[in-house]
Amino acid sequence: MKSTKSTDLRNMSDSELSAQIVDNERALDDMRFRMAVGQLENPAAIRTVRRDIARMQTILKEKSR
Repeated sequence: MKSTKSTDLRNMSDSELSAQIVDNERALDDMRFRMAVGQLENPAAIRTVRRDIARMQTILKEKSR
Protein backbone atom coordinates (compact mmCIF):
# COMPACT_ATOMS: atom_id res chain seq x y z
CA MET A 1 0.00 0.00 0.00
CA LYS A 2 1.43 3.33 -1.04
CA SER A 3 1.72 6.15 1.47
CA THR A 4 -0.40 9.23 0.85
CA LYS A 5 1.45 12.53 0.46
CA SER A 6 0.71 15.16 3.07
CA THR A 7 0.17 17.82 0.39
CA ASP A 8 -2.66 15.72 -1.04
CA LEU A 9 -4.10 15.26 2.44
CA ARG A 10 -4.01 18.98 3.19
CA ASN A 11 -6.11 19.64 0.08
CA MET A 12 -8.85 17.28 1.28
CA SER A 13 -11.87 18.53 3.19
CA ASP A 14 -12.44 17.55 6.82
CA SER A 15 -15.17 15.07 5.89
CA GLU A 16 -12.96 13.46 3.24
CA LEU A 17 -10.13 13.11 5.75
CA SER A 18 -12.46 11.58 8.34
CA ALA A 19 -13.78 9.09 5.79
CA GLN A 20 -10.24 8.22 4.72
CA ILE A 21 -9.25 7.64 8.35
CA VAL A 22 -12.17 5.26 8.84
CA ASP A 23 -11.28 3.38 5.64
CA ASN A 24 -7.65 3.04 6.67
CA GLU A 25 -8.60 1.86 10.17
CA ARG A 26 -10.76 -0.87 8.62
CA ALA A 27 -7.91 -1.83 6.30
CA LEU A 28 -5.55 -1.93 9.28
CA ASP A 29 -7.90 -4.24 11.19
CA ASP A 30 -8.08 -6.52 8.16
CA MET A 31 -4.29 -6.53 7.82
CA ARG A 32 -3.84 -7.38 11.50
CA PHE A 33 -6.26 -10.28 11.15
CA ARG A 34 -4.49 -11.59 8.04
CA MET A 35 -1.15 -11.21 9.84
CA ALA A 36 -2.42 -13.33 12.73
CA VAL A 37 -3.67 -15.99 10.34
CA GLY A 38 -0.43 -15.88 8.37
CA GLN A 39 -1.86 -14.71 5.06
CA LEU A 40 -0.43 -11.20 4.91
CA GLU A 41 2.01 -10.81 2.02
CA ASN A 42 3.74 -7.63 3.20
CA PRO A 43 3.86 -7.10 6.98
CA ALA A 44 5.49 -3.68 6.49
CA ALA A 45 2.20 -2.44 5.03
CA ILE A 46 0.77 -2.37 8.56
CA ARG A 47 3.37 0.21 9.52
CA THR A 48 2.62 2.32 6.44
CA VAL A 49 -1.13 2.36 7.09
CA ARG A 50 -0.63 3.14 10.77
CA ARG A 51 1.56 6.11 9.92
CA ASP A 52 -0.89 7.30 7.25
CA ILE A 53 -3.67 7.28 9.85
CA ALA A 54 -1.50 9.29 12.26
CA ARG A 55 -0.62 11.75 9.49
CA MET A 56 -4.31 12.24 8.62
CA GLN A 57 -5.29 12.73 12.26
CA THR A 58 -2.52 15.31 12.68
CA ILE A 59 -3.65 17.28 9.63
CA LEU A 60 -7.27 17.11 10.78
CA LYS A 61 -6.24 18.45 14.21
CA GLU A 62 -4.20 21.25 12.60
CA LYS A 63 -7.19 22.28 10.49
CA SER A 64 -9.44 22.46 13.55
CA ARG A 65 -7.16 25.00 15.26
